[in-house]
Amino acid sequence: MAEGASSPVNTCVDILTLGCRLNAYESEVMRQHARSAGLSDAVIINTCAVTGEAVRQARQAIRRAARERPGRAIIVTGCAAQIDPQTFARMPEVSWVLGNEEKMKAETFASLRASLDTSVDAAAEPAAASREAMARVQVNDIMSVRETAAHLVDGLSGRARAFVQVQTGCDHRCTFCVIPFGRGNARSVPAGEVVSQVRRLVETGHYEIVLTGVDLTSWGGDLPNAPRLGNLIARILKLVPDLRQLRLSSIDAIEIDDSLFELLAGEERIAPHLHLSLQSGDDMILKRMKRRHSRADAISLCSRLRQVRPGIAFGADLIAGFPTETEEMFANTLASVDECGIDYLHVFPFSARPGTPAARMPQLAREIIRERASRLREKGAACLEARLDRHVGSHAVGLVEADGRARLADFAPVRIEGPCPEPGRPARLHLVSRSRSELIGQTS
Repeated sequence: MAEGASSPVNTCVDILTLGCRLNAYESEVMRQHARSAGLSDAVIINTCAVTGEAVRQARQAIRRAARERPGRAIIVTGCAAQIDPQTFARMPEVSWVLGNEEKMKAETFASLRASLDTSVDAAAEPAAASREAMARVQVNDIMSVRETAAHLVDGLSGRARAFVQVQTGCDHRCTFCVIPFGRGNARSVPAGEVVSQVRRLVETGHYEIVLTGVDLTSWGGDLPNAPRLGNLIARILKLVPDLRQLRLSSIDAIEIDDSLFELLAGEERIAPHLHLSLQSGDDMILKRMKRRHSRADAISLCSRLRQVRPGIAFGADLIAGFPTETEEMFANTLASVDECGIDYLHVFPFSARPGTPAARMPQLAREIIRERASRLREKGAACLEARLDRHVGSHAVGLVEADGRARLADFAPVRIEGPCPEPGRPARLHLVSRSRSELIGQTS
C-alpha cells in the first residue's frame, strides 16, 4: 500500500485512499464532487488491485468502516471495484460500487445524493431493506473509455505536495498485472490543461508538484502528433516559471526519451529522484513478465543519469518470487540493486492475480516468496541507510510535511527536532544524524 490515509471531508464524507498516488489525486476530485453535491453520511473507499493482498485490505477496510461508522452509506470504488464489482456489491456493508470512470464525474455524486436521501426515507420504516439490498453498481466497460479529462483541484487535503494527473490507463500487458483492466487503455490529458492545473496549484502556494499517471512515460501517445513526456515537462517549466520543484511519480525506464533525459540531466527544478518500474533484475524473468527492458537497459540508464546528475536518487519496484524464479535468478535481482545504485526499494511478494498469464505459470511456495521478499527488504534497508549517511552533517532544503517530518529533494525522509515550520513550506535543515530509516534534522 504505497499511499493510504483516512481523511475527513468536513461534514460531507470520509475518504479512505488505498494504493497509488493517482488514487490520492482522484480521491481529492471525489472530495470536491461530494461536497458540491451535498453528499453526507457516507464513506468512500478508493481501492487498489495491484496485488491480492491489496484487495484483501480493501475488504478489511470496508468491514472496519462499517463497524466504526455505523449507519453511514459505504461507497466502494477504485481498481478493485472496477475489476470485480460484484464481489463488493455482495458485501452487506456496501451501498454502492462505482467504476474508475464513474467516480470522476460530478453527476455520479449528485445521483448518489438523491439515492441516499431516498434510502434514508425508506429506512424510517421498520421493514427497511438491508444494506445488501441497497447495493448498486455503476461500473462501465473501462476499455471503452477513450479520453481523460483534467480535473482542477486546489491540492490534496493533509498533503504537503500537490499531485497532477496527466495520464491514466496502460497499453502494455505485463503478465502479472491486472491494472489495465482497472484503468483501461492509455489516455493522456492535453498539455494545455496540465499546464493550467500546475499554474493554479503554484498560484495557491504549492512548492512541489508531482506528475502522476498509471504509465506516466506513455503520456502523449494518444494525442495529436504524439508528443512525448519530455515535451510536456518542458512546457510546464517554461510556462510556469514560479514552480519551485517538479517531481515525477513512477516511470518506465525504457520510455525515457532524449528530451526527458536532457531535462533530468540539466533542469534543477526537476527533483533529483526517479522511481523506476523495474520489477526484476534477471533477463529471463523480465521476458516472462513481458517487460520491455533488459537488466542491461536498467543499469545503463542509472549509470548515464548519475554521470550527468551526480547525487540523483533512484527508487524501484521489485517483485520477489515471480513464477519459475530460481535462486540464481533472484540473486541477479539482488545484485542489480547495487549495480543500478537503487536507494529506495518498494518490494512486492508475488501474488497471483486471477486471469493473468502469470497465474497460470508454475508457482513458487509461499515460504520461498516470503523469504526472498524479506531478503530484498533487508537489502533495501541497507541501501537507504547508505543514502542517509551521505547527508549527515550537511545542510539541505526539505519540504515540510505533517507530524514534524520533511522530504529532501532526493526524497530522503527527515524527522525535524525542535521548532517545525508550517507543513507545505520549504525549510533549510541541518542534518545532524540518522536513525535506521530517516535523517534527524534541525531548522537552520
